[in-house]
Amino acid sequence: MSGKSFAVIGLGQFGMTLAKELANADYDVLAIDDKDENIQEIADTVTYAVRADVREPGILKSLGVQNVDVAIIAVAENMEASITATMQVDLGVPLVLAKAMNSLHGRILEKIGADQVIYPERSMGIRVARNFTASGFEDVFELSTEFSMAEFRIPGEWVGKSLSEIRLREQHHINMVAVKHGDSVNVNLNPAEKLEAGCILVAVGKNEDLNKFRKPL
Repeated sequence: MSGKSFAVIGLGQFGMTLAKELANADYDVLAIDDKDENIQEIADTVTYAVRADVREPGILKSLGVQNVDVAIIAVAENMEASITATMQVDLGVPLVLAKAMNSLHGRILEKIGADQVIYPERSMGIRVARNFTASGFEDVFELSTEFSMAEFRIPGEWVGKSLSEIRLREQHHINMVAVKHGDSVNVNLNPAEKLEAGCILVAVGKNEDLNKFRKPL
């Protein structure tokens, strides 16, 4: 493998989605699962897709998993497979992430070598928020899987215009809830008041609509 490389071990819904997203982002991905149908589904997307039972001693080393930069153990439902895989990849992979079913499972994974334990359902909101922030927002707070509250710098074309002129709800499908100037926050918005350069706008809306206002990276 060349460049940044990942191994995704376990192709349930979480692992399958993760492997495909990483591959689509042009990372090298080694996908491993014990089901033929899962391997067939992802074979054309990832760099390598291999059918293997991770409970077999030494199997991951024989597949070259120790050569990747990040290994993600996504076989949480089978605790034996989860623990065995985590122990195997801890022998050479710089960063090991392991999916856990619960806190007890997570503590076990940490003790046997996982650098980070993943609780997908619990951390979904955090990941969404970080993705928004990394994409160019000043800050973001997830309200649900579909809606968020985001802070972004006023676009240049809005400077000197009022909220009523911009028509955020009608044209952009978002609702402005506050305007920030440094440490000052105004939540009693006057639709006729002109917006100033450099201010931070706080808006609520669907993620897909808010994402249009992220600043370029």
